[in-house]
Amino acid sequence: MLSVIIPAYNEEKRIGKTLERIISYLDSKKYSYEIIVVDDGSRDRTRDVVRGVRNVKINKKRKNMGKGYSVKEGMLIAKGDYLLFSDADLSTPIEELEKLMNYIKKYDVIIGSRALKESDIQIRQPFYREYMGKIFNFFVQILTVKGIRDTQCGFKLFTKKAAKEIFSKQKIDGFGFDVEVLFIARKKGFKIKEVPIVWRNSINTKVSPVKDSVRMFYDILKVRLNSMKGKYR
Repeated sequence: MLSVIIPAYNEEKRIGKTLERIISYLDSKKYSYEIIVVDDGSRDRTRDVVRGVRNVKINKKRKNMGKGYSVKEGMLIAKGDYLLFSDADLSTPIEELEKLMNYIKKYDVIIGSRALKESDIQIRQPFYREYMGKIFNFFVQILTVKGIRDTQCGFKLFTKKAAKEIFSKQKIDGFGFDVEVLFIARKKGFKIKEVPIVWRNSINTKVSPVKDSVRMFYDILKVRLNSMKGKYR
């Protein structure tokens, strides 16, 4: 069974269409699936929209805790043999799942990447976001997960064993959680595969180019410090 985990914060305008597209795609497959929307304390009608879609689970109502916290929550309650986390805006189309599934028998963690030669970036980010992303990845390479070109793409597939072990040790609640998750995966000896995907930038992104970039840099430092303190054992 496949579990699809979607973190959501104030997504009433697009979560309905996103879920309909995912359901339509997965209904055409032979394997069973579950979809879990993790509402991160939305202040709009996100929960009402989700409840109106068939066969979609949603977490208990709570305050805003961060994207990392939400993905972790979804991963730990998911029941699938394979667990996919996807952003609510479907910047990576759900159809790209097939590319990741091709590697699930040989790898424990398969991540969509926008930075490989074969990646198909159909709508690019503004130049300043791309530039800041390159700077961020430079520090990621030095301090945490060397060799991974794109840690931040919101489209990652895990085996059940890898997901439960990795996310149970996750400490970071904000946008820097992707780096921590991959750091833990490598530390635990799980095999990681980076796969080129189709990607279309969403103009409604909730990531602040300055504030969140600073926080994510500090998150990288936290990962190193947590590792030194033995928190990922």
